[in-house]
Amino acid sequence: MELRQLLYTLKIAEEKNFSRAADKLHIAQPSLSQQLSKLEQELGVKLFQRNTSTVELTYAGASFIRHAQKIMDAVAQLRQEMDDISQLRAGRVVVGSMPITGSHLLPYVLPAFKDAYPDIEITLLEDTSLNLEKLTAGGGTDLSLLSLPLQEPTLAYEPIGEEIIDLAVPPNHRLASSGEARSGVKLEQLQDEPFIVLKKGQGFRKLTVDLCRGAGFEPNVVFESNNIETVQSLVAAGMGITLVPRFIARAKRSELIPAYLPLAEPVPSRTLVIAYRKGRYLSKAAEAFIDTFKATMEQRDAAYNS
Repeated sequence: MELRQLLYTLKIAEEKNFSRAADKLHIAQPSLSQQLSKLEQELGVKLFQRNTSTVELTYAGASFIRHAQKIMDAVAQLRQEMDDISQLRAGRVVVGSMPITGSHLLPYVLPAFKDAYPDIEITLLEDTSLNLEKLTAGGGTDLSLLSLPLQEPTLAYEPIGEEIIDLAVPPNHRLASSGEARSGVKLEQLQDEPFIVLKKGQGFRKLTVDLCRGAGFEPNVVFESNNIETVQSLVAAGMGITLVPRFIARAKRSELIPAYLPLAEPVPSRTLVIAYRKGRYLSKAAEAFIDTFKATMEQRDAAYNS
């Protein structure tokens, strides 16, 4: 069994088609078929069920793919560690990010990292929290920007900052003009309010619902969106209320801005983390990215509090 055979098999499983897999691998289709047949003969099992236009994994094939992914990931980690030992200056870090949080933080982090490490390439993948956790656990990213709690038990993490949660209400809402509310709105006061929230699969949606349940009520969700800016615009238009991370609440917008109010003690917050798979070797480039992210967050906090 050869590493290239593992790579070929993984690509066939990904593309579900020999022609597309061969194109992606830049080899001739007969050569690809020959290598797969050779591997199946060596193993004594069929890895794929051939159909007219597609191929599907057999039971043995699915098991083979799981192990092959782990082996190829281990090889990639070994190469990275050897690169670090040889003190190569160039490198590559695949970073996963929640679209909403990343759009407000990464424009500060990435330029700072590029200035400090111009020869290290950053590849950015954006997805929902749940998908990012799965990607990170499977080696699809080196690091991912997430918030606690994490659902995937195989992930470790580095805390990079604590973010306070604010309440967003329409500008003409009764709470917006209440002097008492300026000192902190109790979550229990919101149980009869219509909520506008993010769609399922996004970490902040779960946090919003959990905070409401912790205050003794189920939020009355009237609208959902994939975009926090849409959520805030709907709030500003008088369609309901929502909870917003403070970094996002402070972002500049030109129109349809809701009123932001603090929540009462104990003030809820979320912990932002850089997550990675437990036991996975972190390259020097990945460690440098974490350090840059932490430093940038500290600078942002200092600017907000000054």
